[in-house]
Amino acid sequence: MRFWAALCTALLLPLAAPAETATIPQTDRVRIATFNTELSRKGPGLLLRDLLRQKDPQIAAVAETITAADPDILLLQGMDWDLNSATLNAFADLLAETIAPYPHRFAPRPNNGLATGLDMDGNGRLGEARDAQGYGRFTGQGGMALLSRHPIHSSQFRDLSALLWKDLQGAVLPVHPDGSPFPSAEAQDAQRLSSTGHWVVPIQLRDDVTLTLMAFQATTPLFDGEEDRNGLRNRDEIRLWQVLLDGDLGPVPTPPFVIAGGASLDPRRGAGHRDTIFRLLQDPRLQDPRPTDADGHVATVDWGRSGRMRVDYLVPSRAMNVLDAGLIWPAEIPAPDGDGDRLASRHALVWIELEIPSSTD
Repeated sequence: MRFWAALCTALLLPLAAPAETATIPQTDRVRIATFNTELSRKGPGLLLRDLLRQKDPQIAAVAETITAADPDILLLQGMDWDLNSATLNAFADLLAETIAPYPHRFAPRPNNGLATGLDMDGNGRLGEARDAQGYGRFTGQGGMALLSRHPIHSSQFRDLSALLWKDLQGAVLPVHPDGSPFPSAEAQDAQRLSSTGHWVVPIQLRDDVTLTLMAFQATTPLFDGEEDRNGLRNRDEIRLWQVLLDGDLGPVPTPPFVIAGGASLDPRRGAGHRDTIFRLLQDPRLQDPRPTDADGHVATVDWGRSGRMRVDYLVPSRAMNVLDAGLIWPAEIPAPDGDGDRLASRHALVWIELEIPSSTD
């Protein structure tokens, strides 16, 4: 009964209460987490259905992982989006049964599944998941969302998700062997850079301190051809943050800030332009806390036969004092095909705890 009451409340809640009217926690530290939950289903509304049934082991294990971390600000990836955020609200209220609630919820429409009407991957067919702005069988499949105990300045939010790939400074787009645009000039004229989104979100930590969260989820660098479409796009999705900090995408975020999300790229192993994430982590304006799990490993995803890699990141601005950091792996659950067990998500939850500066005036 408690869950159903919480869900009814969730469906009526506004997403992000204006920071100017919200209660601001007065504290000297903040814990931030990013977690690719892999809470995605094959059709719209199915994740909400599974939440309502209250029997899904994956949802329970993901919620337990978040409860163990108990972050103040939580960026979720791989979670299906819907227009009225019924799914996000239901999930947030499920979490509120075991940890302090997240009254501030933010989920703009992602690029996942956003139809283009064009052949974006060059296979000669239309309307497939790879023909959307970002991979997805339906709008919002495997999207991104933000939960916070601190007020979100949604009116000051900057969404870079509509930026065309070709318009990013220094962009390298795929070409055919003859040098012509891949898959076509028409497709490149429509192709957004963000496969899910690039958000610049101000969050009020205290009355006198605002943190800027720079959130994203980049495409995999795999599953393309010799043209390296996904690899090049992944490269530029990561590189966008340094272009922004260089002042070439409008106002430069002022510290304190944190880059959060999934780069889908390991700096030392695996496919892709690994030097791109290496350069981001080595940028003198940033610092890499290198969170580790209980065994001291930095890998954040288990790709099975391909092994574990570091692909999920929290990268604060240089001057922030990192008090602690870590990774929490989700529990194993029965595999859908009945063949043994699998992790509830292949990704670990990544968290850092930061000292809140005295003032950002």
